[in-house]
Amino acid sequence: MREELFQYLIPSPHRPLFPEGPQVPQSPDTTMPRTQKNDNFVDKSFTVMADIILKILPTNKKAKEAFVYYRDGMSAQAEGEYAEALEYYEEALTLEEDTNDRGYILYNMGLIYASNGDHNKALELYHQAVELNPRMPQALNNIAVIYHYQGEKEKEAGDNEAGEALFDQAADYWIRAIRMAPNNYIEAQNWLKTTGRSQIDVFF
Repeated sequence: MREELFQYLIPSPHRPLFPEGPQVPQSPDTTMPRTQKNDNFVDKSFTVMADIILKILPTNKKAKEAFVYYRDGMSAQAEGEYAEALEYYEEALTLEEDTNDRGYILYNMGLIYASNGDHNKALELYHQAVELNPRMPQALNNIAVIYHYQGEKEKEAGDNEAGEALFDQAADYWIRAIRMAPNNYIEAQNWLKTTGRSQIDVFF
């Protein structure tokens, strides 16, 4: 199932959301597939697997083209080439029709905007991803992470009420994520317990 393929290939949800700053490379060279220009062993292993899957995947030409752009976006994203990755993902979105797969593309784009410090755009993309593909605990977790971060900033600025409201939003999304993946997000589970925001059925 193509949804399972996209799920397998998404970046780890545990990748840090707030690195030091953006990386904006030049536009990609469209005359040669990115995977032929890359000397990174890990990236080559990934693309070999992706190419094999492309050959055996029972899907139409348009969907395969979408996956090629998705694959090259993943390759660029893994190297921190975020502007290039976004271009590939935008192309994938113009071709991809499956709603679940579109959700994974939007999720990856959200990771990039969050990494570049544009948390509002990241939230927009994560919400779109969840709307298309509700069973994405990694997207729910990242939404919660951003709300928690924004809540801390509000509290630091002296607005305790706004901070607590954002913490409540973070809790709602973490609870949803943990219900789908009860063995994940241990720090979030501990935070929910220590702040009294946990629910009795959250781990069941």
